[in-house]
Amino acid sequence: MFKKVLIANRGEIAVRILRACQERGLRTVAVYSDADRNALHVRYADEAYRIGPPPARESYLRIDKIIEVAKRCGADAIHPGYGFLSENDDFAQACQDEGITFIGPPPEAMRLMGDKVTARRTMIAAGVPVVPGSMAGLRDDEIRAEAERIGYPVLIKASAGGGGKGMRIVRSPDQLESALGAARREALAAFGDDTVYLEKLIERPRHIEIQVLADRHGNVIHLGERECSIQRRHQKLIEESPSVAVDEALRARMGEVAVRAAQAVGYVNAGTLEFLLDQQGNFYFLEMNTRLQVEHPVTEMVTGVDIVKEMLAIAAGRRLRWKQEDIRHKGWAIECRITAEDPINNFMPCGGVITTLQEPTGPGVRVESGIYEGFEVSLYYDPMIAKLIVWGESRAEAILRMRRALNEYRIGGIKTSIPFHQQMMNSTQFMWGTFDTNFLEDRFAVTYIERPEMELGAAIAAALVTHERAQAAATMHQDEQPVVGSPWKRGLGWKHVGRF
Repeated sequence: MFKKVLIANRGEIAVRILRACQERGLRTVAVYSDADRNALHVRYADEAYRIGPPPARESYLRIDKIIEVAKRCGADAIHPGYGFLSENDDFAQACQDEGITFIGPPPEAMRLMGDKVTARRTMIAAGVPVVPGSMAGLRDDEIRAEAERIGYPVLIKASAGGGGKGMRIVRSPDQLESALGAARREALAAFGDDTVYLEKLIERPRHIEIQVLADRHGNVIHLGERECSIQRRHQKLIEESPSVAVDEALRARMGEVAVRAAQAVGYVNAGTLEFLLDQQGNFYFLEMNTRLQVEHPVTEMVTGVDIVKEMLAIAAGRRLRWKQEDIRHKGWAIECRITAEDPINNFMPCGGVITTLQEPTGPGVRVESGIYEGFEVSLYYDPMIAKLIVWGESRAEAILRMRRALNEYRIGGIKTSIPFHQQMMNSTQFMWGTFDTNFLEDRFAVTYIERPEMELGAAIAAALVTHERAQAAATMHQDEQPVVGSPWKRGLGWKHVGRF
C-alpha cells in the first residue's frame, strides 16, 4: 500500500479525496496555483506546494511540475480527481514511468477510450450499441457526404474531448459549413486537436450513465445508473440516482453492457459509461469517462459504496470487496451543482469574496464544498464551488429534502446557481420526471427568485472575521520554517511547505 498521496486537483473534489485518504490513514499532499494559495484543499492537506501562476496551463496542467513535486515530497501515489489531467494518458504514463501509482485506469485504457472514434470502434467490436456516425479525420467535403448518408439532423463532435466542447447540432446542409468551422476552432482551442466526426442526432434523449468498478484481478461490477439529463449546453447541472426512466430490466441490460465495455478495454479502477436513451427505450453508447465523475456522490448515497476509497484500494492492488449480487440500491439521491454563476444573467460567471456562508445540514443532507467565509472565488477555473446532495426513501422525499436544503443554503458576496435549483425543484415536469437533455433550452425559463439575505450585522461580523484571518495568515507566512503535518491538530493555522 502506498503511504502518501498527492492530489493533482483543487476545489471541492480535492477536499473530497483528501478526506478519503485521511480515513485510510494516508498522508496527503496538495498542490496549488497562486490563485489558490488560501484554498480549502491547501489547508486540509498535510503538505502543500506551489506549482505556478493562476492559469491552469501554467499550473494544474503542468505534468512536469506535478511529477517533480511528487518526487520531491516522496508521494508514492497521485489521484487526479476530475478535469485537468484526470483523463490525460500522458500524465498516467509519466506517473507509471516514475514508479508513482496513478489512482485511475492504465494509460492504455485511457488512450483507447479517450479518442471517441477509437472508442466507437472498440465498442462496436465488443457488441455495444452505438449511435450511427462517421469516422474521424475526414476532410470537410467528405464530412458533407457523410452527413447526407447519415441523414439530418447530425451532431458534430470533437474526437479528442468532451464536456460539450467542439460540439454543434446541424439540422440542414446550409448550416454545416459554419458549424463545422466553429466546432474545429473550439476543439483545437480546448484539446489541441481539431479532428471531428459526425453522429446522428438522437432527438430528445435522456442522458443515462452507468458507474463501473474494476480491479486488477479481472473483476468488474456496476453500481447502477445515474440520470444526468438536466443540462445546459451539454454541461450537467443536476444528477440523480436511480432514474425514473430505467426499470429493473433496463438497468440489468445497461449494466451488463457497461461491464462488457470495461472488460473489452482492460479497464481498471472507477469509470463511467455514458449512454443516450431514446424515447423508445433504446440506448446507445456515448463515451466512457475514464475518471471519477462529479456526480459520484449520488451513487454512493444509494449503494453505500465509497467510490473514492475503492479507487484507493484498487490502485493498491486489492480485489473488489463486492460481487454484482451484493450491490443493492436503497432510496433516491439528487445532486445540485452549486456554481458561481448568475442564472438570471445567462449563467454569467461571478467571481468575488465569500462574505457569508451558511451550509444546510440535517438528515440525508451532504455538502461537498471548496469554499469558506473569506475565500475568493477566482474566474480562472470552473465555476462549480460546491455540490449539494440529498437522500430520501423515495424520489418525492428527496425532492422535498432538496427544497428544504436549498432554502437553508446561504452564500453571500457572489451570485450562485441556488435560485435556479430552487426553481427546478418546483418545476412540475421535473417532479414528474418528464424531461430530457433539451429540457432547459426548450421548455424551461429561469426567472428571478427573491432570496432573503443575511442580516447586515452578520455580514459585517463575517467581514471582520475574514479580516482577522487574513491578518493572521499574513503573519504566519512570514515564518520561513517549513511545517509538516496537519495544521489543525497543531492549532497553528496553515503554513505552506514548498514553493516552485
